[in-house]
Amino acid sequence: MEIAKTEHDADAARRAAWQSTAAAAQRTSPRSGPRRALKRAVLVALAAGVLVGGVLLIMPDGRGPKAPPPAPGPAARALTAVTGGAPASVADVTALITDRAAWVRTHPNDEASWTVLGSAYLERGVRGADSSYYPRAEWALKRSLQVRPKDNLDAETGLAALANARHDYAAARTLAESVRARKADRWTLYPPLIEAYNGLGDPKAAAKAVEQMLELRSGTPALTQAAEVYRQHGWREDALVALDEAVAHATSPVQKAAALVAAGDLAWERGEPDVALAHYEAALHADPGAHTALAGRARAKVALGRKADAQRDYLAAVAVLPRPEYLLELGELYESQGLDGDARTWFDKLRELAARDGSNGVDDALVLGRFEADHGAAHAAVDRLEAEWKAHPSAASEDALGWAMYRAGEPEEGLAHVRKATDSGVRSALFSYHQATIERDLGQSGAARRHLQDALRTNPHFSPVLAPKATEALAALGEPADGGPRDMYGHVAAAPSGSGGGGDGGGGSASSGSSSGQSSSQGSKRPAKPRPAKPSRRG
Repeated sequence: MEIAKTEHDADAARRAAWQSTAAAAQRTSPRSGPRRALKRAVLVALAAGVLVGGVLLIMPDGRGPKAPPPAPGPAARALTAVTGGAPASVADVTALITDRAAWVRTHPNDEASWTVLGSAYLERGVRGADSSYYPRAEWALKRSLQVRPKDNLDAETGLAALANARHDYAAARTLAESVRARKADRWTLYPPLIEAYNGLGDPKAAAKAVEQMLELRSGTPALTQAAEVYRQHGWREDALVALDEAVAHATSPVQKAAALVAAGDLAWERGEPDVALAHYEAALHADPGAHTALAGRARAKVALGRKADAQRDYLAAVAVLPRPEYLLELGELYESQGLDGDARTWFDKLRELAARDGSNGVDDALVLGRFEADHGAAHAAVDRLEAEWKAHPSAASEDALGWAMYRAGEPEEGLAHVRKATDSGVRSALFSYHQATIERDLGQSGAARRHLQDALRTNPHFSPVLAPKATEALAALGEPADGGPRDMYGHVAAAPSGSGGGGDGGGGSASSGSSSGQSSSQGSKRPAKPRPAKPSRRG
């Protein structure tokens, strides 16, 4: 009986401690640092006798000196990260899953723990590019909603994040906006809301949401997400400032590595592979489990001509993080070296992975459509991407659809879509190359020349297959003919002051529309935007 009473008391202490953890996170005011309050709550839970990391801590009986509580174990670290909107290591997330799964087996009505378990499953799936965790995440989050159907905002926010992971951005937006309608000062709803807006091609809404998030939350995770929105707008200098601050104020190796990877991606897009390589190396030094840095390092090495090293990095990356885009990049690297058999091997693996993802509710239509447009059936790519663009009208889906239409023999229709992508503000060498190629095929030499220059100026190494073709196409177009544009009678008209020549008869200015100015390396005049808030060292 005494043993049973002790176990009952321990269970009650665990339950009360976890409830206090969730309540503390909800009670914290937006400006008082929810993550700091959560840490305090976790430490209180540890001291109260919570089973964390496989260790049951016994409350002191008051006799003798009281020892300080031990440092949080892997499960507690993952709990702090997952509930604080920050990345966590795979090992820590796995420990948290084990801990919470054991807990809910004996406490099936603990909705907070079901939410934590679902969020941990989601984080594990994202960190390992393993979509098999997503159905488990959905099951746990919906179980939490069954226990507490009304105003279970944490579970609803978790389902929004899960929808983003499955590339169902419309569902994610609906869920996150529903939470915001009831509790707009709940900062945890903004990361999935921002990601959903980005996926739906709504940069204005994403920028506004970033401004709201930065008013409620500061620190590395918020700054890293703000930088992504700035990058989507083409505000690269602002993105760089935000990422520098995010790296400087990271409170864990995993956070620091994530910010460094984002900085590396930005540098690579800017055509600075040596700078990108340095960021990726630093990310791997901070967190050897940052496998996204391995893929980034491979991309940078390709740009630097170190293709053998790049292959090794790609192979190491896809062995632990088999994302479809990495398989496509690896296949195209082999293709660029004339190794078509090896390329087909990885393209087949891409199809297999997409099929597996589809069985787990993930929509890989965008990367599959890009693959099919260049390496498969272009008409099938059009069908796939048209559905994707209607569901998620982002700049990426617009460009991919336009390129697939061109590849399927519909250049005029394709050009209309690609122009919209380049006009969106996203600074992409790939977008510019696609537009230039279609314009050249339509005889619009002046516009094609400008957009080829844009592509190579933005990032001269944007693709091991397409970048050399861009260089060759630009050389084949040659320099513009002497003189200014000709009028309808064939006479040379005086070029307006400050304008460049365009006398190659291809209709350069008319063909490019508004995109010719906005797709330049200098970018277009941008609207007012939220500035990065001064980061807090709270996290």
